[in-house]
Amino acid sequence: MSLWDSITRLYHKFGSPKYFYELSGKLLPWFLGLTVLTLIPGVIWGLGFAPIDEEQGHSYRIIFIHVPSASIAMGGYVMMAVASAIGIIWKMKMAEMVAKAIAPIGASFTFLCLVTGAIWGKPTWNTWWVWDARLTSMLVLLFLYIGFIALQNAIENPASAAKASGILAIVGVVNLPIIKYSVNWWNTLHQPATLKITESSAIDPSMLYPLLLSITGFYCLFGLLVLLATRNEVLTREQRSRWVQQEVMK
Repeated sequence: MSLWDSITRLYHKFGSPKYFYELSGKLLPWFLGLTVLTLIPGVIWGLGFAPIDEEQGHSYRIIFIHVPSASIAMGGYVMMAVASAIGIIWKMKMAEMVAKAIAPIGASFTFLCLVTGAIWGKPTWNTWWVWDARLTSMLVLLFLYIGFIALQNAIENPASAAKASGILAIVGVVNLPIIKYSVNWWNTLHQPATLKITESSAIDPSMLYPLLLSITGFYCLFGLLVLLATRNEVLTREQRSRWVQQEVMK
């Protein structure tokens, strides 16, 4: 079998709603278990047992919720845009459903990021909100998510809705580098990135480890929610299929 034949076979396999539904059913217990094993200990460790910060005191502890939610807000948008691009280019219905499932979940984490950032900003900057480059670009990200959801609900034809919202998602990717590098490009109130890939992280290991555990837990929760939402979307779109009717009758 040639490489192209293998790719084609995988395309048809993973593009099948029935195959996705069966595979996701097997993955759900794993994601649930990993979420419980990482999210709960990570958040408890960070909020209750990590040392007090010398400058910010206890107020910094919200970082164990704020940073993971910010990471998922951006990471989820990338996944949504990639799925949308696959749906537009290769007409993969399954990719369209994944993108649609991600949108409200990503929007929720973006909202959580903004709220926790405001709570953190009050004792740090003595204000709930400033039109800072990082905060403003993150707010734009929330509007992009909302715009995606609005287009999905405004257009009755699923294919047309997926195409219109997908184009918005792809165009909106330009906002992500602004969010990421805004603290480097402009003089902002928001502190520089806590976690760095190419450099040493500007955080003590006693705070870093619970933060990494919390981020892992949040991503596991995100994966769990996306699987559940996508499975629901599959059942809704494929409700007339024989295999769905058989699944419902079980």
